Parts: sequence; structure tokens; C-alpha cells
Amino acid sequence: MSWLDTVTGIADAILDSFFVVDTERTILHYNKAFAALMPKGVARNLRGKKCYDVLRLEICKERCIAKQCWQERGATQLEGITGHAARSGNILTFNLSAVPIYDEGGVLAGAVEVQRNMTEELELQTRYQELKEGVEREREELKETLRGRTRALLETSQRLQQVQQELLEFRRGRIV
Repeated sequence: MSWLDTVTGIADAILDSFFVVDTERTILHYNKAFAALMPKGVARNLRGKKCYDVLRLEICKERCIAKQCWQERGATQLEGITGHAARSGNILTFNLSAVPIYDEGGVLAGAVEVQRNMTEELELQTRYQELKEGVEREREELKETLRGRTRALLETSQRLQQVQQELLEFRRGRIV
């Protein structure tokens, strides 16, 4: 069994999207999750394409993760990498990992790159943070309103005490 057969056998068991490339960064295999990232017209013809042509990430030109794992001769991880699928304007954010693949003779044959799509999670975190900040602002506004009303209540209470004192003195005949 070849290394590609091994990867192909477990492809759809991996929930994150991934693809396998050769040393020229040509896609040899991918799973359904990777195809689902792509527009339908692109998803049908991924095998044989260059990975950087179908998944256009900010790192592809200067910091390709496959090239990094080949240079380091081991697993490589990058977080918060943005880009988009071919012919799609939607900006996506990924945590990436890549591992080199060697053939039976120990010669570098390619890499497996896994993309964990963090876009929705980051959007939820951003929305949560915005809501949290909104609640905090409302809380501070309510505190300030409460302080103002407390001051007004204290002033009214003091004025009432003065009026009661004047009324008492008036009743005692001290004030005419």
C-alpha cells in the first residue's frame, strides 16, 4: 500500500478540510470538507490543480506551509491565516497544519495540509465581544443614571427636611 492509499483511506474521517500535494504543490487528493470550501465549479476539478490556485491564502507566496514543513522536516502549524477559495470573495480564517510525506524509499513525496476553518468561531467571538462591550456600556450608563437620580433624591430629601423644619418652626410661632 502506498502513502497516498493510506491517506485516501482516512480522508473522509477527518472533519477539517485537507489536501495532499506533491513537491510541486499539485493537489493529489482532498476530502469532502476541502471541496465544500470551494464554489461548485471549482470543487469538481481540484485534483491536478496547484493548491495556491484554489485556496488563496496570505502565506502562499512567501511562507507556504508545505514548504515550511519540508524545510523543517516535520509538522508545522500556523494560526490565524486568512484567504479565500478560488472565485470566492469570502475571506476565511484558518489554523493550518502540514506534515511532510515521504515515499517508501524515504524520499520527500509531498505534504498533507489540514485547514481548520476558524471563520465562524472568530465571528462569534467578535459578536460576543461586541455584545459584552455593549452590555458594559449600558451598565455604566445605568450606573451614571442611578448616581444622578440618587443625587437628585438626596437634594430633594434635604430640601424636604428644610421645609419640614421651617413648617415646625412656623407652627411654634418662630417664623412669621
